[in-house]
Amino acid sequence: MDSTTWRRVEPALAAHRRLIIVDGPNHGANPRVPVPFTLEDCVGVAVDVLDHLGVDEPVDWVGNAWGGHVGILFAADHPGRCRSLAAIGAPVHALSPSDRRQIVLLAALYRVLGPRAVVRPLADALAGAGDPEATAVVAGAFARAGRRGMYEATRRLSLGRRDLTPVLPRVVTPTVLTTGVHDSMWTVAAARSAVGHLPHGALVVLPGDGHVGPLLRAAPEVAEAVTRLWGDPDGAVARWSHGIDRGPRTELSGQPAGAEDDPRGSAAAQRPA
Repeated sequence: MDSTTWRRVEPALAAHRRLIIVDGPNHGANPRVPVPFTLEDCVGVAVDVLDHLGVDEPVDWVGNAWGGHVGILFAADHPGRCRSLAAIGAPVHALSPSDRRQIVLLAALYRVLGPRAVVRPLADALAGAGDPEATAVVAGAFARAGRRGMYEATRRLSLGRRDLTPVLPRVVTPTVLTTGVHDSMWTVAAARSAVGHLPHGALVVLPGDGHVGPLLRAAPEVAEAVTRLWGDPDGAVARWSHGIDRGPRTELSGQPAGAEDDPRGSAAAQRPA
C-alpha cells in the first residue's frame, strides 16, 4: 500500500503536526529498487529523509503495517530521534505458515496476472469487505506500483520479515501498538503479548478488519488515539496501560501478556516550530 491510505486521517493529524508522509520502496510512484533491501535499509533511508529535510528534533513516528515495522526498528536504533511511536496494524511476529501460503499465492497471481486478478481478496484481507471506497484505495495502490517492484517488495518486506519481538525491549520510546478487532493476522492476544515486551508501551484495539482497515474505516478513532499519544506520550501510555483512559469509541487495553483475549499500513510527524 502507498501513502493514499493516509488520506482519511491526514486532515485531523495535520492540525497538530507537520506531516512527512513517505512511500516505501517500490510503492506509489517510486522507481523499482534493483537490489535486495530490508527493513533495516528502510530505516536508513528514513534517517536520510529526515536529514535531507533538516529535521533534527525528535519526531512522532506513525507507521501502518510494515511502516510500523520500520518505526519499531527506527525507535530501537535511534531513540534520541523518536519522541513517540504508533505502529498501526503491524504484527511483530513472523508470518504463520498459513498466512505465508496465502501471501505467496496472492503474490504469484499478482505477478503473473496483474492487480485485477487479486484486488478483491487483497482488499478484503487488508481492509475488510463492504467498503467500495476502501477497495478502490487498495486497487489504486497496486495499480500505481510497478508489478515487478511490488512483487519484490512483498517478498522482501512481508515474506522475508523476521520476528521483531526481540527488538521490542530496546524500544524505550513511548509506544502504542494497535490492531483491528477482527484482524486475524494480528490478534488482540498476540498484540497484547507483544506489548508485554515493551518497556513503555500500550495496546489500542480499533474497529476494522485487516492491517489497513483502521486507517480506511476507522479514521476518527485512529486520529483520536494518535493525537492523544502526541499530546502527552508518557501520560497517554501510562493511562492506557492501566486502563484509566478509555475513549468514546476506541477500546483501550494495557493488560499484561497472557491475559484472556477480548471477545471479538508511514508517516513521521514533526511538531510545529
